[in-house]
Amino acid sequence: MMWLVFLIIGFLVGLLVISTGGGGAAIYLGLLTSVFGLAPAVAASTSLFTAFPSLVVGAYGHYRTGQIHFKVGNQMLLTAIPATVVGALLAPYIPNDVYTWIVALILTGLGIQVLVKRFLSHSNKPVRHQGIQAAIYGMLSGVMVGVAGLSGGGPIIAGLLVLGLDMLPAAATSSYVLVGTSLVGLLFHLSANNIDWNVGIGLMIGAVLGALCAPRLLMHVDPAKLNYYIKPFMGILLLFMGLRMIL
Repeated sequence: MMWLVFLIIGFLVGLLVISTGGGGAAIYLGLLTSVFGLAPAVAASTSLFTAFPSLVVGAYGHYRTGQIHFKVGNQMLLTAIPATVVGALLAPYIPNDVYTWIVALILTGLGIQVLVKRFLSHSNKPVRHQGIQAAIYGMLSGVMVGVAGLSGGGPIIAGLLVLGLDMLPAAATSSYVLVGTSLVGLLFHLSANNIDWNVGIGLMIGAVLGALCAPRLLMHVDPAKLNYYIKPFMGILLLFMGLRMIL
């Protein structure tokens, strides 16, 4: 019976995060600690194990639909992967309270930035992928992956939206970037042998099924409506996540 619960939860989260450009590890981390009662270290490793296969499947699906912007994605990866390695090496020495405040401030700031871009900026200029900005967002994402087992999707999707991508290509490009960072983070966390395989495998299978469906469903959605509703939703979600960590 519990396996069915894991499959359903994994499917729903996988469908949601691939559709919105997140990695899902933060959601799994919350579920594993608060609902399933796993210890934080075990939950961090299990969340990355659960999220990684669905990211690969989702990114490939987006690649097939031609939505990934490889130029800006590679700019992010150049800083995200080294930052993931550094974060994983420093993780044992960073006080949890300090990390919580850092991540909370990052998420809150990104949420505000996305909302300002959505409601106060009316520029219709062509997208310009500013290399320095892309590198900064990639670095923030990598640190989040390496330190706490998060997938780092918040800074990536927010950065892509701020840089001017519409929601669908932003979600696709984010999935591509997160494959690289999550793989590096997973390898570090695997070395600690902290994965709860019973919970992780069930969630992972469901997440892969959800990731298989997401790119196909998105191709049947009106891009204008997707941008209109999802961009502010992502901004509010980032803001909520950031404030919830410190309140």
